[in-house]
Amino acid sequence: MSAQPPATAGTSAARQLPDSARARDAGLTIGPLRRSDLDAVLQLDGRLTGQYKPAYWKARFTEFVTTGRPRGRLGLAARHVLGHLHGYLLGEVRAFEFGSPPCGWIFAVGVDPDQAHHGIGSALVAEAARRFRSAGVATVRTMVGRTDVSMLAFFRSNGFVGGRFTQLELDLPQAADPPERPLRASDPGGRR
Repeated sequence: MSAQPPATAGTSAARQLPDSARARDAGLTIGPLRRSDLDAVLQLDGRLTGQYKPAYWKARFTEFVTTGRPRGRLGLAARHVLGHLHGYLLGEVRAFEFGSPPCGWIFAVGVDPDQAHHGIGSALVAEAARRFRSAGVATVRTMVGRTDVSMLAFFRSNGFVGGRFTQLELDLPQAADPPERPLRASDPGGRR
């Protein structure tokens, strides 16, 4: 997922996460990602993003799937009763970044485009929210690119709204870094 304004799950009754009955009715179950899912996730992510990222996904699987499922980390799979992977979600509980109380973060979600609009993504988000809630957090966040209208619509349809934090970024020049100069007492930021 790309970075832009964080979104926070709404807490009012009108913004509760959707029922995942459509996914269940379609013969799908939501459960933990398995080591054997790595190739399917690689293929699905490549199809969704246009990039093949084996090193990235191997590292995520090591962190979230093969290390005994560390507390606060989620690796979820939506799979058909016949075993085919139709979607995935990765998230974790993060705490105290920039004064934030512990909260859940969803940083990767993908659904097979051939299975889109069947409630699979919503079922993954609902299960993540349930697990985050049981871990003791009251808020779930994510970041979505400002121009990624389909992802914005997806998260908004699942109750996410603009949050109380603003994401900022700094583009770094491609050229070599300028030579370092020592700070003087008169420089902003004081002494070194």
